[in-house]
Amino acid sequence: MSVRIGILGGTFDPIHVGHLVAAVNVRAELGIDRVLLVVANEPWQKVAQRPVSAAADRLALVAAAVDGYEGLEASSIEIDRGGVSYTADTVAELAALQPGAELFVIVGADVARDIESWVRLGEVLERATLVVVNRPGTRIGRPAEHGPLAGRRVEVVEMPALEISSTDLRERAATGRPLEFLIPRGAIRVIAERGMYGGHR
Repeated sequence: MSVRIGILGGTFDPIHVGHLVAAVNVRAELGIDRVLLVVANEPWQKVAQRPVSAAADRLALVAAAVDGYEGLEASSIEIDRGGVSYTADTVAELAALQPGAELFVIVGADVARDIESWVRLGEVLERATLVVVNRPGTRIGRPAEHGPLAGRRVEVVEMPALEISSTDLRERAATGRPLEFLIPRGAIRVIAERGMYGGHR
């Protein structure tokens, strides 16, 4: 059997338990061997909206968060490539590095709803199965007969609804409010050690 690799990309600024819950549920549901939590170098949909923490810091957060969890790995593939991060480039690179592997791109239902905005979406859908996980306040279902996902390989995985906001977590860190049970313990340690988000914990 070919290896099955999940790709959960994100800014991870910061990573939180919702990301890990999505990763482990998709891995279990679809029998995925490895889920790569791919840290965006320059997240093109975020950099124009707000300042984004240094990629090296965000990678350190993810590495600490997944440490000890079988089948979950922090990936620097987009950071190593440099420049703006596009999923199409990442999927193409992984397909070249892992010939014959089955690739699964994991997104939340909110992202899937706006997926037409992705750069070179067709290339992503040709090389990988799209996995949609639910998010609070969103409805998930099979792709419509018309639209960018019609006729494509799409899986839908349900996970517990967790109301966690990265914006709120950054504000919590900045004001010294508790992050425990919202962010993995290792990542909380990295936030404190690197003085991220202006916090004084």
